[in-house]
Amino acid sequence: MKTQIDHLVVMAQTLAQGVQWCEATLGITPAPGGEHAQFGTHNSLFKIATPGYPLAYLEIIAINPAAKKPANTEARRWFDMDDAALQAAVALEPRLIHFVANTDDIQAARTALRMQGIERGPASHASRHSRRGLLQWQITVREDGQRLFDGTLPSLIQWGKAGEAEPLRLHPRNSLPRSGVSLQSLAITHPSADKLQAAYEALGLTGVTLETGPANLVATLKTPKGTVVLQSHGV
Repeated sequence: MKTQIDHLVVMAQTLAQGVQWCEATLGITPAPGGEHAQFGTHNSLFKIATPGYPLAYLEIIAINPAAKKPANTEARRWFDMDDAALQAAVALEPRLIHFVANTDDIQAARTALRMQGIERGPASHASRHSRRGLLQWQITVREDGQRLFDGTLPSLIQWGKAGEAEPLRLHPRNSLPRSGVSLQSLAITHPSADKLQAAYEALGLTGVTLETGPANLVATLKTPKGTVVLQSHGV
C-alpha cells in the first residue's frame, strides 16, 4: 500500500471569499475547479507540488448555494462542512481544516485503520467534470461527515475508475499549471498523537511530522508573498 499527501483542504464561507483570501494571502489566483453535486459544494484549486510532495495541490472549498438540496435531508457534507463551529470559524476567514491522503488501495487502507479501531467511513464514488474529461475518484466519507481527530486524520482518496490502467491520468496535478506556491512541510500536533502515529504507520503515510500538543494542522508554504503558514487551530 502506498499512501502520500494528496491535497490540503481550505474551507471558505463562499468560494468568492476563498478566492479573494487566496489572492491577498498567497499572492495567486486559484484555478476554477468544479461542483460536487452529491455534497452540494464547489471548489477552486492550485498546485503546490514539490519533489517531496509530488501530488500535492490545495483545494479551496465552499458550500454551493446554487446546489440542489439532497433528497435525504439528514445527509451530511464531507469534511464536517455542516458543523456549526466550523462554519462560524470560516465566516471570519477561510481556514485550513483538513488534508487528504492518496492511496493505491483504498479498501486495504480502510481495513488498516479499522484494525486500529478507527472507522474512516465507506469509500464513496465521486466525480466532477474537468477540461480533460470526467474526473472520477473514491473518497472515504463518514455518514456523519466527520473528519475525525480535529481534521488531522486524513480522508483517503483513490483516483480513477476501478481497474483503470492510468488512474492518475486526470489527477489535478497533471492539469494545473505551476502556481508559484509550493508545500514545504505539513506538521501536526494533537493530544492523541500516539493513536494518530499508529494510524499513520498503518497507512504507510509519510511526509507528515507529528507531536503531542493542542490539536493543530500546520502547512508551511513558499509563495510569491514569502513564507506563509496556514493553521487549523483545532477547529
